[in-house]
Amino acid sequence: MQEAFQCVRKKPHWPDPRIGATLGTKTMSSSHANRPLSGIRVVDLTRLAPGPYGTMLLADLGAEIIVVGGGRAGPPVSSFARGKTFITLDLKNPEGLLALQRLVSSADILIEGFRPGVADRLGAGYAALSAINPGLIYCSLTGYGQSGPRAQEAGHDINYLAYTGVLGSMGPVDGPPALPLNAIADMAGGGMLAVVGILAALHERSRTGLGQHVDAAMVDGCLSLIAMHFPVWSTDAMPGRGDGYIAGNAPFYRCYTCADGGHVAVGSLEPQFFHALWTVLDLGPLPDHMDRRTWPDIEALLTATFRSKPRDHWTALFEGKQACVTPVLAPHEVGDDPQMRTRTDDGAGGFVVPAVPRFSRTPIAPPPSDTRDRSVEVLSAAGLDDAAIAKASPAGERGLMAGLGWPPVFTG
Repeated sequence: MQEAFQCVRKKPHWPDPRIGATLGTKTMSSSHANRPLSGIRVVDLTRLAPGPYGTMLLADLGAEIIVVGGGRAGPPVSSFARGKTFITLDLKNPEGLLALQRLVSSADILIEGFRPGVADRLGAGYAALSAINPGLIYCSLTGYGQSGPRAQEAGHDINYLAYTGVLGSMGPVDGPPALPLNAIADMAGGGMLAVVGILAALHERSRTGLGQHVDAAMVDGCLSLIAMHFPVWSTDAMPGRGDGYIAGNAPFYRCYTCADGGHVAVGSLEPQFFHALWTVLDLGPLPDHMDRRTWPDIEALLTATFRSKPRDHWTALFEGKQACVTPVLAPHEVGDDPQMRTRTDDGAGGFVVPAVPRFSRTPIAPPPSDTRDRSVEVLSAAGLDDAAIAKASPAGERGLMAGLGWPPVFTG
């Protein structure tokens, strides 16, 4: 795939004669050399959560990620820093823009999260950068997308969930919608959707030799994630918020409180799983759990039963019983669970969010994090001299980012 671009990268069409060479041969550590995306270079202009999460996934897969900081936006979430190189550029400075163009000349992918039109005004839009590198895959990750009457509006995960029907379908029947963590719109509908688009465009480029603009909108991602629920909305399967077979009020698909205040998650939806649930608990004759008329009695019996013993009692009782009953773990408990420990052990007995997914022939593991500002190192390798680096990346701005970070800290 890389061979198709040698001619482009050896003779780029530079807009300024001061830049005339690419960043150079891509290098990678031995730990990255055999990963699926080894040799792929990504320039990351995103901040906070969705974009940095997506580029963490790419870094885990072996891509080289150069994170460009600077300006007024908040910093990227440090939890997503692993495997990345951080630099600072002043993109409102001509030298900073020229430095970005130098990086882009040898990049495979650029991902940005500005509102539509902002990157163009900075001189870093798709049209400008693809003229430098026609093979560039340019991903714009935004809340509402590149088109539509709300494209320029600010928003957060909660707003994208609200506009797509996701939030309106979650929560109790007799209460307001229940807000999930920002794992849905920001991470799944945003960062992960962007990665899907980027990888698809990367594959298509291997056939055509051309990059393209990927419009990854979190509202689109949210709609895709609940595609199976739209057709059954307002039917017997899902009459409304909090009402339905998997909406939270079915007694065989919900959480129950235990004697110690812990909870168990019951997902005994199919007949064989419900039969196992009922049999393990020894609750007597098996009711027809798909008949809504039985739900109040089933719920009352399960509520009383699970309240009679602590959570860990039920965890042990249902071990291996194939009833789809599991403990509800708090985040600090995840690494202690035997199943989860096999997936999250960092090799030294500690906990780490795993690199995903797993590969049989090209295994991956979470790379280390190094959040030091390496502007001088990266820009020197790109061919900039000390004077150009000082202008492109003012020393006083390195490592300093305004805006709300994570976790948010308020003083007053």
